[in-house]
Amino acid sequence: MFSKILIANRGEIAVRIIRACKEMGIATVAVYSQADGETLHVALADESYCIGGPAPGDSYLNQERIVSAALASGAQAIHPGYGFLSENAGFAALCSRNGLVFIGPSPQRMEAFSDKAALKEQMAAAGLPVIPGTGVLVSTAQALEAAGCIGYPVMLKASAGGGGRGIRMAESPGALSAAYPLAVAEGESAFGDGSVYLEKCIRPARHIEVQILADEAGGVVCLGERDCSIQRRHQKLIEESPSPAVSAQQRERLLSLCAQAVAAVGYVGVGTLEFLLDREGNFWFMEMNVRLQVEHGVTEMLAKIDLVKWQIRTAAGIPLSFSQEAVSLKGAALECRINARSPGRLEMLHVPGGPFVRFDTYLVTGVAVSPYYDALLGKLVVYAGSREEAVRKMKAALCELVIQGIETNIEEQLALVSHPAFMSGDYDLTLMEGR
Repeated sequence: MFSKILIANRGEIAVRIIRACKEMGIATVAVYSQADGETLHVALADESYCIGGPAPGDSYLNQERIVSAALASGAQAIHPGYGFLSENAGFAALCSRNGLVFIGPSPQRMEAFSDKAALKEQMAAAGLPVIPGTGVLVSTAQALEAAGCIGYPVMLKASAGGGGRGIRMAESPGALSAAYPLAVAEGESAFGDGSVYLEKCIRPARHIEVQILADEAGGVVCLGERDCSIQRRHQKLIEESPSPAVSAQQRERLLSLCAQAVAAVGYVGVGTLEFLLDREGNFWFMEMNVRLQVEHGVTEMLAKIDLVKWQIRTAAGIPLSFSQEAVSLKGAALECRINARSPGRLEMLHVPGGPFVRFDTYLVTGVAVSPYYDALLGKLVVYAGSREEAVRKMKAALCELVIQGIETNIEEQLALVSHPAFMSGDYDLTLMEGR
């Protein structure tokens, strides 16, 4: 096991990883930008290094400075969290060349998985139904030709995308021509990679993802599915597990197929297979995220398994200590993402309490919310024995959560979990259209 890990991230996920490391007896190293010197992850880490200016390209995307900090600190591994460099094969390779373990897939496997078309072929061969689409595109003209074959509407996506960024829907050649440079620019800005690809747009549909955990010995467990269909402009707002749209029979079949597929491609670590579920009950594989998901806490609450700790263990070569049969997925868990609507300084914070209520955040009184980074302030997660009780628990927790000095979306989240369509479980990706 590692004795020291550098966390190449910020905000709530850096705090989450540091806490897991402390519980495992692992020393932690924080890196931070000039805008983040007073934030919680810096205070909690055993040591910290400033790696540049506020802009992500000068700090959290600066691979050489992050690796230099790791080497200077004596860390053996780097945990990338999510976003930033978490799915960057070049960064994983840079870590390897410098004798550092990248807590995630190997550079070779990550590079292979970045080829969306090739990955879909592998998943199809393993028995998963895949969405019609393309590999990486090189021009607007190529995109238009491919869309003509696939059929409109289509989704244009950044290859290195995540968090709903770098995605554009196009219903006509004109819309696709306009969207192409925007998707490329957003991919370059957010992920340092402007490559894009196309997929057939399936709508209406629900966004369903399956959490997996795999070790080097070939052991694979599926930790249930999450429903992430409450989205605005491809940004997830609410996640829940299990999905109210997935029957027990569908779930058993889906998890079995995912386990087979993950074993077939030899994946190691935590990962998420993402699907669209259409009105006829068909699942369509979209992509696999080879990193920790923002919404991993939903699965942790439901399955009672610490995904961050197991991500670290599997990266260190430790085999899973439990089988699929030992995984219990009873009850229901919900997550509401609490976002800032503008920069500001936190004047007061009150976090809701009670059994099975969790708020993952980096907020402390007096902290400044920077305009340079993602608007996520924290994730409010609850668990209960039934979905109905979990919804009531979430409403109570949202009413109790107080964040003063920063404008947030707490009221909007309360309205969403009180919406008749959400309360009934009969919703899909169209619920937030036009809002």
